[in-house]
Amino acid sequence: MSEIQNPILRGFCPDPCMIRTGEDYYIATSTFEWFPCVNLFHSRDLMHWEQLESPLREAAQMDLRGVPNSGGIWAPDLSWDGEYYYLLVTNVTTKKGRWYNTHNYMCRAASITGPWSKPVYLNSIGFDPSLLHDTDGKSYLVNMVNGFKGVLVQEIDRETGALRGERRKVYSGSGIGCTEGPRLYHFGDFYYLIVAEGGTGYSHCVTIARADNVFGPYETMPDNPLLTSDRDDPAALQKCGHGSIVETQAGEWYLTHLCSRPDAAHGCILGRESGLQKIVWRDGWPRLAGGGRFARTVWPAPAGLPAFAAKTMPEHDDFDAPALAPGYATPRVPLGDAMSLTARPGWLRLTGQESMNSLHYVSLVARRQTEHKLIADTRMDYAPACPEQTAGLAYYYDTMNFYLLGKTVTDDGAPVLTLLKSDTGVITDVCDPVPLTDGGPLDLRLETDADGSTVQFAWRCGGAWTPIGAPQTTAILTDEHCRGFTGAHAGLYAHDTAGFHLYADFDWLTVRNLRTEKG
Repeated sequence: MSEIQNPILRGFCPDPCMIRTGEDYYIATSTFEWFPCVNLFHSRDLMHWEQLESPLREAAQMDLRGVPNSGGIWAPDLSWDGEYYYLLVTNVTTKKGRWYNTHNYMCRAASITGPWSKPVYLNSIGFDPSLLHDTDGKSYLVNMVNGFKGVLVQEIDRETGALRGERRKVYSGSGIGCTEGPRLYHFGDFYYLIVAEGGTGYSHCVTIARADNVFGPYETMPDNPLLTSDRDDPAALQKCGHGSIVETQAGEWYLTHLCSRPDAAHGCILGRESGLQKIVWRDGWPRLAGGGRFARTVWPAPAGLPAFAAKTMPEHDDFDAPALAPGYATPRVPLGDAMSLTARPGWLRLTGQESMNSLHYVSLVARRQTEHKLIADTRMDYAPACPEQTAGLAYYYDTMNFYLLGKTVTDDGAPVLTLLKSDTGVITDVCDPVPLTDGGPLDLRLETDADGSTVQFAWRCGGAWTPIGAPQTTAILTDEHCRGFTGAHAGLYAHDTAGFHLYADFDWLTVRNLRTEKG
């Protein structure tokens, strides 16, 4: 690939924050209720990206137990002051009704790979905090205010996290509404404030304002917004907003931003993704290099950047490595002793915990869906003894919306294969359970159609794949149906609500995301 192809980070990778240090580019994205907290990506050519280990991958660093669906870690901010990397995150513990509880933290590291300091609490006044490291050596905390009541700026001691001086409201928004995701830059004679507006849906956009003083007053760019979406073009990137800016070592400028690729019914099973647009400066304001306000799906290769061979996650994982690669995720907490790659070498062992609709301890290891066409399969060895024990292959959005193809037993102990559907928390059987006569390993599979609108589940004990149930809609796994932010995931799962800690062993997991004409 010798061009930028959008989205550059495909599947669930929203709210990107991009920085450059030397020849290296890094993007941090939101993870919400998924653990590890914050997805981190690296590139040198802006076209090929590899996922690194998360800065927040230990349970002691961030507690997500009990956070609501699409709560947890929102909109990370990554910055560099010339000596340390800084990471700011919000942990959203409630987001319903009149009040949001949004707790903001900061940690830092001398190397992007860590070790990272213990997160320091900053405040809870709003989500999407960020840092400006100014040319005079001072640093400033930039906050939106819950209720979309504007943007605040306050000096911060970046070594301790202590806030200094007056907290000042510097911008109320352009008038578009839902002002969030503020980032502040000092380029030349001006401070540039970049915010997301319009809500994180089809009216999303990137707004620009500037001032000659860090505390304002800020004026909105003429002909704002800088970036939004062409809602009349079904092939266009949608929901474009929430941006950050970087200058390359060759003097070119790029804006990374949130985007989505909806299906024909305007449902986003892939969640919110990350795109990249080239920008130029005209009359002291950033503009899209191609003109207009709409995102492009393709840009020429950036000038003067070295080639970069990114490591990509393989489709097939036979679980022979000593640890799971970056790209796997678990809901809310690391699994710890509930997962093992050594108890049975060459197999991943999951010990059953709480059921899939729990907000606490769930034994689910998943990978995000990155294309509309998805095929996932696994081999499982599992011997349940009571109906409270189930394990299998999950197609998952959140605790309320999922499919589960799993092995369990009836009340009289007969092994069966079940296909369950949870739609807004109502769990039903898709079809009658299938009796299982072979007690050995069982293969499980899911496959979506080309545009990702339906999914067919299947199984086998040797021989050909046998479908179970009719094709099912994937609409229940979209951002729109779930009113969430995370997109669909495929993964391995086990529960034991009887508390006997029964385990399931998985020989492999294959996840194939296939690009089609859909995108």
